[in-house]
Amino acid sequence: MAYVSHMQLAERPGAQELAQVATDRHKPIVDSALMDATLRAADRSEWGPDDVAEADAALQRIDDAVADADGLINGYLRKRGYPVPISPAPRIVTAWSRDIARYFLHQDRLSSEGNDPIVRAYRDALKLLQQLADGTFSLGADDDLTTTAGMPEFRKGATPVRDALQDY
Repeated sequence: MAYVSHMQLAERPGAQELAQVATDRHKPIVDSALMDATLRAADRSEWGPDDVAEADAALQRIDDAVADADGLINGYLRKRGYPVPISPAPRIVTAWSRDIARYFLHQDRLSSEGNDPIVRAYRDALKLLQQLADGTFSLGADDDLTTTAGMPEFRKGATPVRDALQDY
């Protein structure tokens, strides 16, 4: 199960962008309306079989990028002790999957990395994933593995003052 669905990808970043980056380099870019119909599993009967096959090939490249992104995310989640895949996925995990997959699909794009929103979103996702793995970031209120970094350890019958005095 992928952390981001085709429908969510159709909404953001959208079929037009995905068609541009996922179409085979040696072929004409898949029509954005066809890519949208493919992502949404809608009727594609108005397009020819060759066009549909190209859209399916583009969808496979998108699915491969999502699988790679989810594998990366799962590595961080495992490091923290989460059972993977997480189901249902918290919204932030879906966002990470989308941002990382988008970055993977745009790898051949020429741009200045300093102000590229796709690169920035990718780096932000990796930074938060590292914080999650380190235990300094939580997946939210439903997170069974709460963060403990910097928090005092409390034990039954002990007080922070008594514990601190035992060290002297």
